[in-house]
Amino acid sequence: MITGTIKTQIDQIWNAFWSGGVSNPLSVIEQLTFLMFIKRLDDLQTVEERKSEDLGRPIARRIFPEGTDDKGEPYDNLRWSRFKHFEAREMMRIVDEHVFPFLRQLGEEGSSYGTHMKDARLGFSNANLLAKVVQMLDDIPMDDRDTKGDVYEYMLGKIASAGTNGQFRTPRHIIELMVNIMKPQPGDTICDPAAGTCGFLVAAGEYLRDHHPKMLRKKETRDHFHNHMFHGFDFDATMLRIGAMNMTLHGVENADVSYRDSLAEEHGTDAGGYSLILANPPFAGSLDYDTTAKDLLKIVKTKKTELLFMALFLRQLRIGGRAAVVVPDGVLFGSSTAHKDIRKMLVEEHKLDAIIKLPSGVFRPYAGVSCAIVVFTKTGVGGTEGVWFYDMTADGFSLDDKRTPLLDAEKLGVCPAHTLTDEEHTKNNLPDILTRWGDWEAEAARPRTAQSFMVPAEDIIATGSWDLSLNRYKEIEHEEVAHAAPAEIIAELRALESEIAEGLDRLEGMLG
Repeated sequence: MITGTIKTQIDQIWNAFWSGGVSNPLSVIEQLTFLMFIKRLDDLQTVEERKSEDLGRPIARRIFPEGTDDKGEPYDNLRWSRFKHFEAREMMRIVDEHVFPFLRQLGEEGSSYGTHMKDARLGFSNANLLAKVVQMLDDIPMDDRDTKGDVYEYMLGKIASAGTNGQFRTPRHIIELMVNIMKPQPGDTICDPAAGTCGFLVAAGEYLRDHHPKMLRKKETRDHFHNHMFHGFDFDATMLRIGAMNMTLHGVENADVSYRDSLAEEHGTDAGGYSLILANPPFAGSLDYDTTAKDLLKIVKTKKTELLFMALFLRQLRIGGRAAVVVPDGVLFGSSTAHKDIRKMLVEEHKLDAIIKLPSGVFRPYAGVSCAIVVFTKTGVGGTEGVWFYDMTADGFSLDDKRTPLLDAEKLGVCPAHTLTDEEHTKNNLPDILTRWGDWEAEAARPRTAQSFMVPAEDIIATGSWDLSLNRYKEIEHEEVAHAAPAEIIAELRALESEIAEGLDRLEGMLG
């Protein structure tokens, strides 16, 4: 957890960019990502140099070569620890004309350090701004993994505008809920095919560190964690850079964060490759059949991205693999053949576990669309017995564009520091969802008027449209209201009319 002082330092960096003419939050986070990457390269080389001195051996991994670059600048001057002491204009010359070309060269050479840096560019020309930001970043203590990750997450929290392709940042407490429901295991291979900032993968990694600490002490599981467990795809170069940096700063050394248009490319290489999918993909309308992956169209013939993503999840999961994904409400009750086909597959061919209805406004200020979390297991042979429905009405924050916290910080999130009272529960349902999840015997006994309840698969199949909307099954308790007998109401009306007539007579008499 970062302190208020560090948050203030980060806020000041943001303000410096804003007053320096860089106002787009995505541009700010991208430039900060570049600068933090440059600093990290220097830190890595410093570690190698210390190792070399202690062991009396040559440096094993040299990032900055000896000598000079193509333009005659010593590589040593390209290091953060050197240029941070330069005068502002000289620093700008070094960073713009030498450091960024060096980053692009690392990217083009396919260096593991330079992934996603092929088109890196300094996005401003204000030397004083650069010097100021470099100094401010250097002053933030980021010595341990937790702080680095938290600092970057705090920065990502400042991305306040939706992207060009409908992507937006999933609230971290919703991610935390989905990860805690799915309980990632050390043997899992986890994928987010629309990774964005890699928030789901980062949260899964943190969950594993907290719940399976021994995993990182064994060579095999540690190697799996760092090199093979996490896979995130996106087709936005900026988001890939941000996502890769997020994973690195959270201590995952070599996550597979790579370019892929998940709905357009065939999935022969990784079909059935993942045991857990966590995702909140962008739902950007429709695609043409010509530009859609043929293997997805074989599962469901549709142009709608939300249904194609459902087909993608089924395609990518291995048998026995699990998924928790956010979908717009329309997926649950849409009347097209493709909508019904997808729902029928989930209910009859695989194991649909749960539908958690999210309150409208949970994704504000980015989007106001109603959504739900769908939890399912790919079996290929069915297995749905009962589907758990939960009607989430509050997530701890106001549901308007301001998203103001409704409770103190220690009472927010999935695992608050204290048990919530009934009144506090009405403002934050997340701990209750986690408590009820898995206690199927108790849930089966709940009436359909409750906030959560089970619906047998037969009832869903009997609708003929495999309707999965909560309102289809939730029963509303109507309160009995007592009314007077009609004769009494008529007598009361007559008395009122008589009173009005008497009043009018008196008024007429007064007027003469």
